[in-house]
Formats: sequence, structure tokens, C-alpha cells
Amino acid sequence: MNNKQIIGLVAAALVFVFVGASSVLSQTVSKSILNSTSTETKTSFDSLMDEIEGNATLALPMNDYVGVVEVDGVIQEGVSTGSNMFEAPSYQHEKTLDYIDQMMDSDTNTGILLYVNSPGGTVYASDELYLKLKEYKEVTNRPVWTYMASEACSGGYYISMASDKIYANRNCWTGSIGVIISMYNTKGLFDKIGVKEIDITSGKNKAMGSSGLDMTQEQKDILQGMVDESYEQFTGIVSEGRNMDIAKVKELADGRIYTALQAKDAGLVDEIAGYEEAKSAFTESLGYDDVEFYVPSFNKGNIFSSLFSAYRSTKTRSDAEVMQQFIENLGSGVPMYYAEIGE
Repeated sequence: MNNKQIIGLVAAALVFVFVGASSVLSQTVSKSILNSTSTETKTSFDSLMDEIEGNATLALPMNDYVGVVEVDGVIQEGVSTGSNMFEAPSYQHEKTLDYIDQMMDSDTNTGILLYVNSPGGTVYASDELYLKLKEYKEVTNRPVWTYMASEACSGGYYISMASDKIYANRNCWTGSIGVIISMYNTKGLFDKIGVKEIDITSGKNKAMGSSGLDMTQEQKDILQGMVDESYEQFTGIVSEGRNMDIAKVKELADGRIYTALQAKDAGLVDEIAGYEEAKSAFTESLGYDDVEFYVPSFNKGNIFSSLFSAYRSTKTRSDAEVMQQFIENLGSGVPMYYAEIGE
């Protein structure tokens, strides 16, 4: 074991010891406060615990503001990353939808800036977020602009179709308009090691996509039909969002990724600029000299996230860990608006 590994293990041990001690302390303090007669003290303690756990309630600005909706990571139900209490989460689907709902009822909200840095996600979650942004526009009649950062591919491009204007960083990769269902077949491996999958089903297609069985042509056709339906939905919302003829959209929508310049030339984005330039242009379009761009804090995770994430960044992932993440993202058999640019 080398020095780096030893240091990493010691650091991890100290974190777990600290968390354990903190848990005991918090429980003790909690019991003490719950026995107190002061409602104000209880409220303050609850707020503190929410901050520690990353569950603080949003306090929207009282002055005029543009709400920044950050979509950073895979677009899926639940939390796209952060499988335990130590990891900082990125995109959080339900909280994002709730945030947009709150802005609909906010008298001081003047618009939404959708910040996208995503390879895409599930068909369901991408469409749900897109529809929520469309609902916001219809209910409030306020503008929605998009800024695309490093990547806004597939589902990341899909959600941007709710926007009135799209800005892309000059180094952004976008497009990848298409649908994918990925599965893994391990029958060849099973045959070599003498393992055979046996499924008792109610119909010949019930075990469709099982990794231990070869897929029939009929089953491939069934899945292709699902992909084609989602593809028609995708190209349809691009046609509407970009005011582009559907035939032209389908010429562009062969799944390929476009650079920012290529996307602009094809009419898929409006402008190429930096984030601050996009905010300045949005501010000017709203008729302000200056306006607050409010970023909610719920994506920051709890107070242990940064420490644990820093530790993880020093640890090289094994091939098995890389493959596990890849399978989690693509090998589930769920229709995805997703682009695997690189690991």
C-alpha cells in the first residue's frame, strides 16, 4: 500500500468518526431542544439541521429577480448523483420542478434562465421538465432563456426547446437529437461457464431484454417501435421550439453531436457567448440596467459533501466501477435521450 492510499484511508476514517460523533451530538442536542418550551429555538434548530442535511427551504428574493434553473448532470427522477449522504448531488428532479412551481407564484420573479450542463437523461424526466417549463411560460407569460455550458446533448437539448432564446458556450457540444435503449447480453458468457437463465413468464415477450437470453426479431421490432415513437416526439418539439420544418429537423436529427458553431449554423441555437454575456443580454431584454440572478442552494448538498467529494477525486476508479456507472446510465433498458460523450 503506497502513501497516497494510506493517507486516503486515514482521511476517510476520520470523516466517518466525525460523522458518527456529530450524529450522537445532534441527537442529544435535538432531545434537549425538543424538551424546551421555546418555539423560536426549535425553529432555529430545525433550520440548522435542514442546512446540514441540504434540505433548506427556498427563500425566493423579495426584489425583482431571474430564477436560474440549473440542470447539471443526468436528467432523471430522484437525484442524478450523490448516492449517499457524503456525495454532493447534482441535478435533483423533484426539487427543480417544485422550484419552478414556486416561481410561478412569485410576484418578483421576472423570468427563468435555464443553465444546462447535461448529457441528457430519461425520456420521462426530460419531457416532464420540458412540460413544466412550458407551463411556467403559459401561466406567467414570462420569458425562458437557455445557456448551454460544456454540453447540452439529447435530453439536455430537449428541455431547451421550452426557451425563447438559446445561448451556447463556444466550446459547448449539443444536439444528439435521438433516442437510445441500451441492454447487455451475457448469454455467450453464461454458455462458457455453464450458466443458463430460466424464466417462467406469462407471455413470450415478458422476459424481453433479459441479459441471459437472445432477443428475437419480434422483440427488437417492439423496442424499435418504442424508440421511434419517442424520436417522433423529440423531433416534433424541436420543430416547434426552433420554428423549423420537421423535414429539416429530421435531417439534423441523426443522433450526431454538434459543436456550438455547427449548431448555430444549423439553427439549433441562437447565439454563441459566455455566461455573463448571456445574463447581460437577458437583463437588457427585460428592460433592466441590473437584475438579480437567483441560484437556489439545494444542489449544493450537505456540509460533508465537499470533503467527501474531494477525497473521491483522489481515488482512481477501477474498470469495474467505470463499467458499473456506464450500465447504470445506459444499460437499464429504459428509453433515454442521452449522449455518452466520454468518461
